[in-house]
Amino acid sequence: MKTKNFFLTMIAVSVCLPVCMSGQEIKEPTAYVPEGYTLVWQDEFNDSPLDNGRAAMPDQERWYYETGAHGWGNNELQNYIAGIDGADTCAFISDGTLKIVAKKRNDEVLSIRMNTTKEWKYGYFEAALKLPAGKGTWPAFWMLPKDIIDWPLDGEIDIMEEVGYRPNWASSAVHCMAYNHTIGTQKTGEQLIPTAQTAFHVYALEWTEDYIKGYVDGKCHFTFENDKQGYKDTWPFDVPFYLKLNLAWGGNWGGAEGVDESALPATYEIDYVRVYQK
Repeated sequence: MKTKNFFLTMIAVSVCLPVCMSGQEIKEPTAYVPEGYTLVWQDEFNDSPLDNGRAAMPDQERWYYETGAHGWGNNELQNYIAGIDGADTCAFISDGTLKIVAKKRNDEVLSIRMNTTKEWKYGYFEAALKLPAGKGTWPAFWMLPKDIIDWPLDGEIDIMEEVGYRPNWASSAVHCMAYNHTIGTQKTGEQLIPTAQTAFHVYALEWTEDYIKGYVDGKCHFTFENDKQGYKDTWPFDVPFYLKLNLAWGGNWGGAEGVDESALPATYEIDYVRVYQK
């Protein structure tokens, strides 16, 4: 599916600013990079199988795992593992994409939460994603501060979230002290992507000192502006943030209408992740 030569992939990149309008599906993922941005980081997930024939794992120089069955602030049900746990593998690269798999093992569900080793302040962040299906799935592509101490004071940026009981509705959001879901004031936007669970689409975020905008396939569905008041409560988005990929199972949102374990194993597929800056 993916062009293996990154140079050929970049031929298809538009240099026009994405337009804010309703979403529409695309057959192949295409980058929609705003004018003035330059590629500074990427993972194309083109790694070849290992010499022993096993699939490659995510590059540890680019990613690290967060592990445990802690609920993660949302009463999530999964146990995040560091790629492989015993005979179970939940993150691997094959055929040019990263697969994150949520799977049942005995009385628990294993999955993956992975974090970039590098952080950025401002930029255009995008990933080509194919979302898992099934009630209980909760895939995300998002950001937290490098030096987070206090959530929501320190901020959170959600580039893409979707829950399996509401399939194909992709959302973007920000959370901070003044605007967050625990008090019902979160700032969100969404659009329906009819083939989100069967085809790759490009989910992206532009983050500047003036605004944060969320896109799918170059179409904007979310805008949050800096109020310029200088208060961290309303704009903590002026420090470096990491990128994160995870597939949660259940939880306050993912499990709001219950979970269906017949959907397991569920696979969240990532074609690439790219970061651009001015």
